[in-house]
Amino acid sequence: MQRRMQPGPLLDSTGRLIDPGYATAEVRHYDRAMVRASGWRIKEWDYYCIQTDACALALTVADNGYLGFLGLSWIDLEQGSAINHGAVRPFPFGRMRLPASADSGSIDQRQGKVRIAFEQRPGERRLTFAAPGFDRGRGLSGEVVLRQPDDDRMVIATPFPDAPRAFYYNQKLNCLPAAGAVTLGDQRITFDPASAFAVLDWGRGVWTYDNTWFWASASGLHQGRRIGFNIGCGFGDTSAASENMLFLDGRAHKLDQVTWHVPEGPLDGAPWHFTSSDGRFEMRFDPVVDRHDTVDLGLFRTSQHQVFGRFSGTATCDDGTVLEIAGLTGFAERVHNRW
Repeated sequence: MQRRMQPGPLLDSTGRLIDPGYATAEVRHYDRAMVRASGWRIKEWDYYCIQTDACALALTVADNGYLGFLGLSWIDLEQGSAINHGAVRPFPFGRMRLPASADSGSIDQRQGKVRIAFEQRPGERRLTFAAPGFDRGRGLSGEVVLRQPDDDRMVIATPFPDAPRAFYYNQKLNCLPAAGAVTLGDQRITFDPASAFAVLDWGRGVWTYDNTWFWASASGLHQGRRIGFNIGCGFGDTSAASENMLFLDGRAHKLDQVTWHVPEGPLDGAPWHFTSSDGRFEMRFDPVVDRHDTVDLGLFRTSQHQVFGRFSGTATCDDGTVLEIAGLTGFAERVHNRW
């Protein structure tokens, strides 16, 4: 079943989802004041990943209730390396004031010497960041501007089984052309919007304590046309709709169920495979580098494997057009949280 959401508020007066399903625009309105759950369970984040075929930059601002986080990662696909850096803020409980909409509001957060700012302007998003302690003092800073065309996006609202006031409201904006520069130590790396594309992962919700999710995303060019996809599972009860979606020239093509065939052993070893219930997404993923990070604070633990690599296979649009994809850069991840 693939059920489209209709416009309106996200939650009713009891804090339950009104209309689980998917959409291609922000049709439901999130209001933290309508949440009927402990602040310890509310999780909110904005995550951007900007990629070329050679490198990737990931930026995270998260308010997970009892722990806030500012994260920066640099991934070098040519060298096969990944470096993580972050700063934590104890017990923010909403005081980081992340916007209630993916289409308005800005973020400017500092913790210690780390600063990350996401500014929205008409038709673009400006990302500014600085972490002088990155990579043992090498330093990472820069400014990247993402152009935001009038594109479809993946939007999904999912409940959680046996937790009536738990939910996940998520938006993924793929294929955002990126321009700007990053300073990494004494290196200056530029992003050209002809070859650099970003994805925004905007998440708001009330989560259960122990979760494992899988998410894969890619954005790039196919025969000169902007192409991307979002596939995932483990984000609650997706019986109303999956979050699997293909994008071509800014238009969304809804996919049904996608099965992940993840190899045993190191996740950056053997290829991963993806098959779909409707035969419209058949893909191989060849890993290049695993951006792995684990934080263990007793009751709070997260183990993240975000594996960057290349996708090859076929994807079929709603009108039956088959796209032969070869070497599209993206990532596939497995994340286990106890939070």
